[in-house]
Amino acid sequence: MNTTYPADPLMFDLGLLVARLVIGLLMAAHGTQKLFGWFGGYGLNTTGEFFVQLGFQRGRAFATLASVAEVGSGLLVALGFLGPVGPAVMISVMIVAAISVHWKNGLFATKNGIEVPLLYGTGAFGLALIGFGDYALDALFGIRTAWTPGITWAVLTVGIVGGIANLVIRHPAKARA
Repeated sequence: MNTTYPADPLMFDLGLLVARLVIGLLMAAHGTQKLFGWFGGYGLNTTGEFFVQLGFQRGRAFATLASVAEVGSGLLVALGFLGPVGPAVMISVMIVAAISVHWKNGLFATKNGIEVPLLYGTGAFGLALIGFGDYALDALFGIRTAWTPGITWAVLTVGIVGGIANLVIRHPAKARA
């Protein structure tokens, strides 16, 4: 492993654990805002109405899917389970959020720009490429070697294509009418 300074495997695995817990648990909490209205969120009905305004015809259904994807991907990342699957799902929903909600507002979160979904998506992408480390369910169950580079890239590609497909099926022109 090539690093800027001599890497201690224990420190490397602890660093991955901290990154996974923060990114994963925050994403899961973010999803519960939509799904249950927790942590000051709006819940499914209001979020569903917002999704209709974004051009998703079946707003409540899309809000449910987005919420479950955020909670599920966040928990998979936090637990270090199923390799690139959680990151790929997280990337998918962050692509949709970045383009449909935040893109028009620029980069920074202070103006509701793409900063936050970009950070989640990039963090998820990095974790998918690096792996979850020793303090993960994949390591405990002995399945981390199943996630070869080829499989990881394939799963990430499916996540990216899924996000783009969601953007393609929305109808923003109808939302503005």
